[in-house]
Amino acid sequence: MDEDFRNLGTSERAQNCSKAYFQDVSDQVTMKKMKVLSFCHSSRSSFPLPGFIVFFLTCYVHKMESATFTVIGPRDPVTAILGQETVLPCHLSPRMSAANMEVRWFHSEFSTAVHLYRDGKDQYERQMPEYQGRTELLKAGLTDGNVHLRLLNIRRSDEGQYHCFVQDDTFYEEAVLELWIAGLGSAPLLSVEGHQDGGIRVVCRSAGWYPEPEVLWRNLNGRHLPSLSVTKSQGDNSLFETETAVIVTEHLNQNLSSCIRNTVLNQEKESAVYIADPFFPKVNPWMVGLSVILVVLLCCIGLTGYLFKMKGKLTEEVEKRDNEIRWRRSVAPIEEANVTLDPDTAHPHLILTEAGKSVTRGDTWQDLPDTPERFDSRVCVLGCGGFTAGRHCWEVEVEGAGGWAVGVARESVRRKGRIRCSPEEGIWAVEWDWWGQFWALTSPVTPLTRSRAPSRIRVCLDCDRGQVTFIEAGDEAPIFTFPPGSVPGGRIRPWLWVRGGSRLRLCP
Repeated sequence: MDEDFRNLGTSERAQNCSKAYFQDVSDQVTMKKMKVLSFCHSSRSSFPLPGFIVFFLTCYVHKMESATFTVIGPRDPVTAILGQETVLPCHLSPRMSAANMEVRWFHSEFSTAVHLYRDGKDQYERQMPEYQGRTELLKAGLTDGNVHLRLLNIRRSDEGQYHCFVQDDTFYEEAVLELWIAGLGSAPLLSVEGHQDGGIRVVCRSAGWYPEPEVLWRNLNGRHLPSLSVTKSQGDNSLFETETAVIVTEHLNQNLSSCIRNTVLNQEKESAVYIADPFFPKVNPWMVGLSVILVVLLCCIGLTGYLFKMKGKLTEEVEKRDNEIRWRRSVAPIEEANVTLDPDTAHPHLILTEAGKSVTRGDTWQDLPDTPERFDSRVCVLGCGGFTAGRHCWEVEVEGAGGWAVGVARESVRRKGRIRCSPEEGIWAVEWDWWGQFWALTSPVTPLTRSRAPSRIRVCLDCDRGQVTFIEAGDEAPIFTFPPGSVPGGRIRPWLWVRGGSRLRLCP
């Protein structure tokens, strides 16, 4: 009797354990598990205590057999072209079959799927409407652990983060990858729009670019020509449209081309034009010479009288300005700042040397912690500390033939994702690009007339006036000044952007 009671108690405990087990597993239990539980139940009825032991060992062994794996995606962003297709790569490590697993691709919300594969087939009824008919899980590689997703007819709205989630029974892992979108616009359309400043005005227009492209003019020898203006705007489809103009003079740059470049894809489109001599205005040289002489004489007479009249006033203004400068220097002297670079903000491609005084761009992505302070898209770095008041100057020495940019940035400048280098983003700087063109990074950009890259730039920051000035340190020639009030209050830090082939060094 006592033996039967003990057996009954053991049987009831086994039954309770079985119920708890059923509550823990999900609704995706395989037929193999159901067979194991059926076996355990029959063993329990015939042999109460041994049946419970068999049930426990079988469950434990089955749990040990559950595969553990890691989901691996690409470290660098995947770049796709508008209107085309791309593949978001992802695989399991170690390699194992994913044919009977759940594979879910989604953005930030787990419940809203970009694509869902489960129970051996695609579950389109749970797919986001904007992705319907545009996704395909590449099933040919499932048995090898590949869970790649093909995305068709790429749109601007597809840009962003994607999660690759893989689940096998109760074990799951996921990887996160970034998708960048780029668009190649139309070929440059060149048009001649009349005479201006003794030459012919030529305008270049193009549309359908993403992100914001670079626009350049070249002559027959490949030399870059300064443009009169550059206008960039975004249309209703959020793609960029550009319009730029140049003045062509007779016997000079009659052969010219306009080049528009996508900086993400490193691809460009170019159109050329030749303007023949008959299109240029013809003027009698004798009449021109006589007109110039008369104008010069009249200007000299008028200038002489004006100078005598303004001499006293100019002298007074000069003395007043000198007094103001001496007063400003005595009240707010310029401080020679000892700037060093902050390694915690440096992009993983950048290599800092000489105790934070020098930076170059490396060929490989360094294994650095992805902290909120670190840039992950633009290959740039901030200086340590920063400034909130006073006037501060420092010098940057440039070596190499690559591209670079030098300036200042708000301490709160965005570090993640694609950053537009402009005052709206909190960056005030000048840039020497790949093609030897010098720009002030205003909005839109301002071309600067320079035949060669400066070898040493002096950066002067006036926090009290909200102004930053760039000077060529060798001959003290001014380069560009962001006007007073351009730089708002708050902490401002030095900022450097390095492209391949360049080395920037902060001078002591």
